[in-house]
Amino acid sequence: MFVLFALLMMLQADICYCFTFILIILECTSYVLTTKGTTFFPYRNNRIDQEFCSANMLSSKGGKVLSSTAMRAVVVSKFGDESVLEVQRNVPIPTVESGEVMVKVAAIGVNPVETYIRSGNYKMLPKLPYVPGNDISGTIVAIGANVTKFKEGDRVASFMRVKSGAYAEYCAVHSDWLMPLPNDFDFRKGAAIGTPYFTAYKALFLKANAKASDVLLVHGASGGVGMAACQLAVSHGMKVFGTAGSKEGMDVVLQQGAERAFNHKEKGYTDKILEATNGHGPDIIIEMLSNVNLNRDLEIVAPKGRIVIVGCRGTIEMNPRLIMGKESRVEGVALAVTTKEEFSEMNRAISARVKTGRINPCIGKEFSLNDVQRAHREIISNSGSKGKMVLIV
Repeated sequence: MFVLFALLMMLQADICYCFTFILIILECTSYVLTTKGTTFFPYRNNRIDQEFCSANMLSSKGGKVLSSTAMRAVVVSKFGDESVLEVQRNVPIPTVESGEVMVKVAAIGVNPVETYIRSGNYKMLPKLPYVPGNDISGTIVAIGANVTKFKEGDRVASFMRVKSGAYAEYCAVHSDWLMPLPNDFDFRKGAAIGTPYFTAYKALFLKANAKASDVLLVHGASGGVGMAACQLAVSHGMKVFGTAGSKEGMDVVLQQGAERAFNHKEKGYTDKILEATNGHGPDIIIEMLSNVNLNRDLEIVAPKGRIVIVGCRGTIEMNPRLIMGKESRVEGVALAVTTKEEFSEMNRAISARVKTGRINPCIGKEFSLNDVQRAHREIISNSGSKGKMVLIV
């Protein structure tokens, strides 16, 4: 009887040892599979996951998602002044759907239109709450299904279809709306390409049908879009004039290749522009503040000239006879209604210029993501733009 009892005890111990050994094997297998990119075992706790997950990445349904579930981002919960911009640290990281990539953001371009949207004074308003912005540059860290043009590690920029908003540490972007960046291209400059250069290209070539023989006036040439228009026009062989609101801004305009720069705060500056064109007037005017300058533009534009409105901060009363007398044309441009075909054309042209060095964005003031409120104050209230404003993540 005693011997039988002893045998049973030994057998029970062996079973315990075996069960313990099996648990150890399962744990090791879980670790190996996790680091290879497969889904981790459900019984593992968060401490173990954080300890063993490899390089922040886990596979998920054919694509990849970040092992972390939260990120730092700027959230707008109500429309208003810059105080509604709230930096939150627990914003869910967006998921990557088919055709999309996840970009780890390095720099963000700040545009005046984002202040109009934030204040609620814009025709197309997002649903609250939202993360502002569209212009980003960074590195692809995850690829969704059916993405063939890009791979992890690629350096990219985007300004369209950033579905989760740009003012964040991570963004999900459809691969059709990405622009590749050279390996040695500064991320700050990458964030300054999107809205400024694509807007300028669309205004010049898709709206105004610019030719090398045209004389261009960029009314407000020291800002992001203005400098982009100067560079694109100069590379196209056009004669370029630009205006700015300060001596420093005028110097920046000349550095972009403009033949002459004028201070649009000086009385009678439009007479100087007419004199510089031998009384003919500019064939094309790219206008950044139409509620202030449109009537002046109509007075000095050349016969059959084209005025393309890029920016406006209010209403204006104008005389249509100014358009009729010269048979001039006034058009608006908005990137939000850009088609895929238009984007493809612009992307090819701008990417080629980036590779050859004919596009070199000028960076103005830089702010951290945490200092976003100050950035929004300054982009509207500053006395004179001297380059593209960016947020550094």
